[in-house]
Amino acid sequence: MISLLLQGQVTLFLLILLAIAASLTLHEYGHARSALALGDDTALKAGRVSLNPAVHLDPLGMLMVVLVGFGYAKPVPINPQQMQRAWAPAAVAAAGPGMNLLLAVLCVNALAWGVGQGSLEPRDGLGLVLLVLAQINILLALFNLIPLGPLDGHYIFSWLLPPPLARRYDEFNWRYGSWLFLGLIVLSIAGVPVFRALTQLSSWLLRFLTFV
Repeated sequence: MISLLLQGQVTLFLLILLAIAASLTLHEYGHARSALALGDDTALKAGRVSLNPAVHLDPLGMLMVVLVGFGYAKPVPINPQQMQRAWAPAAVAAAGPGMNLLLAVLCVNALAWGVGQGSLEPRDGLGLVLLVLAQINILLALFNLIPLGPLDGHYIFSWLLPPPLARRYDEFNWRYGSWLFLGLIVLSIAGVPVFRALTQLSSWLLRFLTFV
């Protein structure tokens, strides 16, 4: 991200930063809204059932986005004991990436429709905004499905496993998951293309999310 500023691409830098902020906001809103729908009002009491970026974005997390290309928002607090279904915590975890996937679908199809009508260019103006939003959101959805550390994927993966394996996996992830995830990020920052496959997959998937 910061390389864009060093190259003088201020407009593109601001566009990507705003797109990431909006995408993270909607991601956390998805968690909060789904938790409330499933009977847990913890996020509501914390003021997190909101589309206001100020209640979701973490200053340090956004600074990391600028400096190293990875960041985070404030985790949404939930209380699984207030939910009536065993699958509810996994559903709440899936709601964040699900919100990003929905936004990616809306943006890429709006872009495809506009290009087809001749009113948008994919590399200019509103077309560029829609393209960046689509790319960022499909990447966020896939990234958060990694079943390691604090990412949403580990809640979903744990629920999919048989109970004995789920307990062993949860214990492993609690002990080592965050360290393994941090190691992947450090390797990526150091120049090792550990997330290249994820980026390529996100670009490939966008083609199959276009319906118009």
